Amino acid sequence: MSLVELIAQADERGLAASGLACLDRCVPLLGGDDETLRPVWASLGDDAGAGEWGERLEQARGKLDAADAGDEAVTLAHRMLEAAPAERSAAEVRVWADACSVASLQIHRLLDTAQDEASSVDSRREGRTDGMSPLVAAELRRQVIVLEVLAGHGPAGLRRALEVSTEGRRVLRAVVSRRSRQRG
Repeated sequence: MSLVELIAQADERGLAASGLACLDRCVPLLGGDDETLRPVWASLGDDAGAGEWGERLEQARGKLDAADAGDEAVTLAHRMLEAAPAERSAAEVRVWADACSVASLQIHRLLDTAQDEASSVDSRREGRTDGMSPLVAAELRRQVIVLEVLAGHGPAGLRRALEVSTEGRRVLRAVVSRRSRQRG
């Protein structure tokens, strides 16, 4: 099943986790650490109150750097953060999760030193993966895994989704670090 199909079939929690996972993997671009979005993740659990998502999201926004106007990848990550809906309604998180998927793949494409042969990330999301660059391929896999785990395991899949996101964040942190050394 393609990423587009998985997003279309996901429930509200799966969509929120999918968008949050994309944002979480891009946190190194915003100056965040491994714990920055952890409280927002906790708001996806069954025992979280209805308003916790919005409150914790607002707290996370306060901890992350503003967008660097000169860097497209940072700007895209900042837009993901700012576009996160204050309420976790299925309609709002569906739009956000879809936009986060595109933005995160584009960020990985921008940061990958290898060339991706597709004209846009949309074809990747639809399942056409020939000539895909390694960083984009890994991000696509992570997005699919998060949605599959949550579809198959519900709230019990949140831990695995967070693990996948943490792995991706560490990879992106290394890429960002290498990039800043090359520029500096």
